[in-house]
Amino acid sequence: MGFSTTHLIIFLVIIIVIFGTKKLRNIGSDLGGAVKGFKDGMKDGADKAADAATTTPAQQVESTSATAKETIDVEAKTKV
Repeated sequence: MGFSTTHLIIFLVIIIVIFGTKKLRNIGSDLGGAVKGFKDGMKDGADKAADAATTTPAQQVESTSATAKETIDVEAKTKV
């Protein structure tokens, strides 16, 4: 037993009566904005992953050693 076209039309009319067209329009635009933001985030994540894959191990070591020079060992200062 499935839904016929008549059932779907009645269901949509009830939804429109309950929520109103303005609220449904806002829900649609919010949903569209969320989907667009998700797609942009996925594209940015893929770009960052591609950039990370193209860096050489020497570049990764240089960036690690640069951050190691900037870190401060707090326990060593308190023991003195």
